[in-house]
This record gives sequence, structure tokens and C-alpha cells, in this order.
Amino acid sequence: VQLQASGGGLVQAGDSLSLSCAASGRTFNRYTVGWFRQTPSKEREFVAAIKWSVGSTIYASSVKGRFTISRDNAKNTVYLRMDSLKPEDTAVYYCAADQNIITSSRTMDIAYKYWGQGTEVTVSS
Repeated sequence: VQLQASGGGLVQAGDSLSLSCAASGRTFNRYTVGWFRQTPSKEREFVAAIKWSVGSTIYASSVKGRFTISRDNAKNTVYLRMDSLKPEDTAVYYCAADQNIITSSRTMDIAYKYWGQGTEVTVSS
């Protein structure tokens, strides 16, 4: 599975941005797809994940209520809609996927086998 993340950019605090994660080589049907983010000073952290087959989602507490993860079956793409962005959301965002993730592991980056290249999000104050 090849993942292509896109949609990053420079925005102001309070703005919205939508990231995309498109898959090629295989459909997401049996996969869990997650978004993670990383800054130079912090370890990679979990943002959100969706289990494709049932659409169940989970969010980090820091983004819950502001970010929404969703999927488009026809486009084999996962989206991360980010609203009310804050400067602390500034990071490189990565999408990841794996078909063998158990529920308790969805927030763990080591559980994901396939990774996209990352897209940079900068939120100015």
C-alpha cells in the first residue's frame, strides 16, 4: 500500500484545513487508517484514526471536537478536517495504515505498517 498525504499549508489561528490521505496499490477496506503528527521537539503523537469497514473513529483529547476524520470509499481516501486550528497544531502530519490493528492499538504508531510522506501544517498566531 502506498499512501500519499496532502493538503498541508500555512494558516492563521482559528482557520480550517483539510488533509487527504490517498491509497494506491490496495483498497482500504480492511484497514485502520490513522493520522499522526510530529514536531522537531516532540515525539510523533497520535491525532485520529478510523476503522474503514465500520467507520468507527477515535481522537486524541487535544483535537477532539475540532478535528474530524472521515473516509471516501469511491476515492479510497481518508480526510482529516481540522477546524479552529491553534499554533500548537503546527507539525508535520502523517497518515498511516494497517490491516491488523486491534482496537487497543489504534493510537500507537508502532502498530501501523504503511506510512505516507507527511504534509506540513503551520498555524500562525
